[in-house]
This record gives sequence, structure tokens and C-alpha cells, in this order.
Amino acid sequence: MNITGNTIFIPGATSGIGLALALRLQAAGNTVVIGGRRSDVLQRLALEHGLSTVTIDTTDPASVLAARDQVLAEHADLNVLIAMAGVMDAEDVRGAGFLALAERIVETNINGPLRLVAAFIEHLQARPAATLITVSSGLAHTPLAHTPTYNGTKAFIHRYSETIRMQLAGTSVQVIELVPPAVQTELMPGNSVNEHFMPLDAFTDEVMALLDAQPDAQEILVDTVKFLRFAEVEGRYPAAVAALNPAA
Repeated sequence: MNITGNTIFIPGATSGIGLALALRLQAAGNTVVIGGRRSDVLQRLALEHGLSTVTIDTTDPASVLAARDQVLAEHADLNVLIAMAGVMDAEDVRGAGFLALAERIVETNINGPLRLVAAFIEHLQARPAATLITVSSGLAHTPLAHTPTYNGTKAFIHRYSETIRMQLAGTSVQVIELVPPAVQTELMPGNSVNEHFMPLDAFTDEVMALLDAQPDAQEILVDTVKFLRFAEVEGRYPAAVAALNPAA
């Protein structure tokens, strides 16, 4: 992926990592379209930053297709999709009441990216050079005890990314998996001020530097996430799980 000169759509970019990346990519010389469910937030971000916006709810198939049609009508040169939207919640599976929450997480974190890929993949393959960026997590490789469904959805994204990369080999579409560590955002309440998490600006700086230095990258791994990403393959898995889950 070239770091400049693209037209990029990022659903789920009204806050956190998505918005931070949108602003960095815009500053790098890209046209960036952000998507989200709240039209008032989108309007504010458009006024503040000059970003193009589209309303989208990735849990709603019709909304994804309508957003696709709007984005391509206004930006026919779109060549990068970053499937950013995701939710994270703590769960307790010791009672059946967790199911509704787990299903909501799956609907957003798995079905949402699937709908986005299905909506845009034909267009991306028609571009001379295109990129699909998926977003997993270090927790796909070393689990956090309090978030079982989130961990599982991100493990799905990791394996799905590896597999569609094989299927898209020989096409114009590059598949890059972005693997964040714990970053200071409000993905869960209070995370944005957790001193043990990676500052958002530092994370975004490193991601942009890696994208620039590794145009053929398959995974974007900031140094902080490697403790989780490679725990099992490096024979550190039990110790990494214990370090991540001291109470357990």
C-alpha cells in the first residue's frame, strides 16, 4: 500500500483509532471518507476536519449497501477500505444472560466486516491497485479473561484475513491486518486514561511509519503488541496469559 494518493473509506471512524488514522491518512495526502451511525457526529467531524462522511450501521445489511452506493457514487476512485468498526464488552459466561451481549459483539465484529468485504470487493478488484485493511487485536492470540467473545471475534478476523489474502492473491487487492495492542481509547469505558495502555498518538505514529516502511506488509504490528501476537509461537503462552490476567 502506498501511504499517499489514495481514496480511503473507514467505517467506524468517528472516534478512537479509526478517527486518528483517518486524520493521519488525510494529512499524508489521501482523500478520506469516514462512516458512522450518528449523523450529528459525522457533521461535526466534517466541519472540523474537512472529511467526507457517510452514515453507516454495519449491523444493518441495507445500511451497508446504501453506504457503499453513496461512497462509490461520490468517490468512484475509492481504492482502500479499512474495516474498522468494532465493539468490546466484558462478559460472564457463568450464566445464560451473557448471550444477547455476545451476539451483539459477533454481529458488529464479524458480520460487520463480512458485509463490508462483500459490498466492496468487486469494486476493489476493478481498481489497478487496492488495499483491504482488516482490524484484529493482540487478544486474538493471547486472551483476556473478561472478554471471551471479543477475543474470539478478533481471532476470526485474523484467520479470515489470512485466508482471503490467499484467495485474492493474483488480484489487485492487497490484504493487510492491523493488530492493535491495548490503546488509550474509549473502546471500553476508562481505557483512554489507563496508563498501562499505549497512547493513541504513539500508536498512530507507529502504524503510519510501518505502513510507509513496509508497503508490502501483511500485518502491521507495533512493538507493544508483539508480546501478545507471538506468545504462543515463542513458547511464552502460559506466562503471557498469566501476565495479562493476574486475577485469574
